Amino acid sequence: MNKFSIYQYALILLVLVLGSIYALPNLYPTQPSIQVAYTDSAKSADQILLNDLEEILEKSEINAEEIFLRENKIVIKFADVETQLQSKTVLQQALLDRVIIALNLEPSTPKWLKDLGGNPVKLGLDLSGGVHFLLEVDIDTAQEGRLELLLDTYRRTFKEEKIKYDSSSIRDLSLYFQFSDKSSYNRALKKYRDDSLGISGVQYVITERPSTNTLLLEYSDIALREIRDYAVGQNLTTLRNRVNELGVSEPIVQRQGANRIVVELPGVQDPTAAKKIIGKTANLEFRLEANSRTSPLRKEEFNFKDNDFQTAFLEKAVVVTGDRVTNANTGFDESGFSQVNITLDMQGGRAMQKATSGNIGRGLGVLFVEQKTKSELVINDDGDSVIEQTTYIEKNIISLATIQAVLGTSFRITGVGTPAEASELALLLRAGALAAP
Repeated sequence: MNKFSIYQYALILLVLVLGSIYALPNLYPTQPSIQVAYTDSAKSADQILLNDLEEILEKSEINAEEIFLRENKIVIKFADVETQLQSKTVLQQALLDRVIIALNLEPSTPKWLKDLGGNPVKLGLDLSGGVHFLLEVDIDTAQEGRLELLLDTYRRTFKEEKIKYDSSSIRDLSLYFQFSDKSSYNRALKKYRDDSLGISGVQYVITERPSTNTLLLEYSDIALREIRDYAVGQNLTTLRNRVNELGVSEPIVQRQGANRIVVELPGVQDPTAAKKIIGKTANLEFRLEANSRTSPLRKEEFNFKDNDFQTAFLEKAVVVTGDRVTNANTGFDESGFSQVNITLDMQGGRAMQKATSGNIGRGLGVLFVEQKTKSELVINDDGDSVIEQTTYIEKNIISLATIQAVLGTSFRITGVGTPAEASELALLLRAGALAAP
């Protein structure tokens, strides 16, 4: 008969005890809660915001079982779902678009068990419920964005090569140019044909109208497939980064079919807040500062991001967008201020070099382009107060510096604010903006 030593029995007992302790968190039910974070993700929730939330809830006679700071969010736990929903409405009406408020479920594991590292098993969407999004990428918008950049490129090229044209525009997802004479028409046609030969095949379909000296340029099927794959791939990377802001355990972000993306967020109760976070867009635009020779029709006035009372005029033509950024990281300049070091792809580097080589001494502005949601308290037809949300695009200058040398694929931008804001900007650039809505 086999006999175990006292040490073997002790080891078995120890494993059973430890297993029982770390299985205990699964016996505690989840608790209704809300997560509150600043809309501007460069800001972290602090004690001031926590005090404001406590004051608003106290005035509304809403009892919160627990309220605490966790990373860059504030978590508020409630006894029941009814109180949770009531508090969300009250806080949203009081703070409007200053914050993002998301409904969630928090584990009610005791502190002593958390201190020992005990956490409940993370359940997927099928067991814990949550939010399922099926997003379709708007390929037409992605194509139109590429055409706008192509239109600016050819306008500059034709000007430099003295190819005269009377009008240019984008019509029905085609690039339209009407040239002044037959010579300009033929030179432009040759330019189009040369540019159309890409590594993967013919990039453009050219429609010739010699009787009116008009050329129409549209993307070929090969180019459209590349645009679609790039847009979906870019959005996948961006969405994966943004989902992390929700603090969701085991999220799923994956491609489905040609131009769709599936997002599953287990445990999230509020699809509106989730949609607001994963759908936000931000990008950069590099533009030359307007000078005395710039036509009023070719320039725009923008506010500075950190100073609404300071403005500057920039040219409408975009040199490079954030889509051309391959890497971005933070650092400090010679004075100890935050900066973002940027690396562009080859196409972006060529465009930046071309724009800056003949403009040393001029200003180069960096525009921060962000899609925002504005919340307003309005009275509906029934006389009830409801929150109405509208989406708008906001463009602000984050940097306006003098071009001191020809820029290429690597350079830096300064005047980006605090180290936290610089890190946020670098993160957005690395993850990229949504390539298409």
